[in-house]
Amino acid sequence: MPLPSSTPAPLNDPREKDQHPLFTLIDIMARLRDPDGGCPWDLEQTFATVAPYTVEEAYEVADAIERHDLSDLKEELGDLLLQVVFHARMAEEQGAFDLAGVARAINDKMVRRHPHVFGDHAYENQDAQSAGWEALKAQERKAKAKGGVLDDVPAGLPAMTRAVKLTKRAARVGFDWPSTDEVLDKLAEEVAELKVEIAAGDKAKAREELGDLLFVVANLARKLDVEPEDALRATNAKFVRRFGFIEAELAKDGRTPDQSDLAEMDGLWNAAKAAERK
Repeated sequence: MPLPSSTPAPLNDPREKDQHPLFTLIDIMARLRDPDGGCPWDLEQTFATVAPYTVEEAYEVADAIERHDLSDLKEELGDLLLQVVFHARMAEEQGAFDLAGVARAINDKMVRRHPHVFGDHAYENQDAQSAGWEALKAQERKAKAKGGVLDDVPAGLPAMTRAVKLTKRAARVGFDWPSTDEVLDKLAEEVAELKVEIAAGDKAKAREELGDLLFVVANLARKLDVEPEDALRATNAKFVRRFGFIEAELAKDGRTPDQSDLAEMDGLWNAAKAAERK
């Protein structure tokens, strides 16, 4: 199978403009960033100020997927694409790279990391492929002169996600618990230490122990091959659903939760759980 071209036609090729809406988006962003009549807000933005919006849009994509809403997913992917174009435009203004450069870089990376698809390499099974993928990534990190094992785990990741990545990276060099049993023992140890600091009324130390506890939970999620963000999102949705049941039941009597008490709401919560089991 021939390799995909690593040097695609420039994205500003006028011959392609009528065929690709992406060119229109590039033109829109260029116009928004034009000092002569562009949008004042867009002109004020930097990589740092746009970054939070980029992260937010990625979460909105995940939310649309979680809700199985393909119409919304199309819109959210467009919002996320806008973020990529925005960053690329700012980089182009600084003479660093443009959107075509971004595309070339990911094209090259995907071809390089899939020698079994675009080359003549063969993996025996899925585990061997995963090991090969990690080996290629390790080579790339070495080429980038990253010194320590944990050096290139992005600090801007959500804390729980970063904790999983940190422990996964450490596990590759043998720094890991043998099984979930040891992780569960450590979890119990951290809970006990947290209780001590809560009883002592030391908020700073309690905060530290809570962080340790969450880090062990992230380790447990990794050992179970569970994405903790996904697991917590599912539990959040379950909480919203069950609390909505409580509100709906109270509304039948013309009441709201603040007109109830814990015992009654706890009973309704259990009723919601029972209804979900049917």
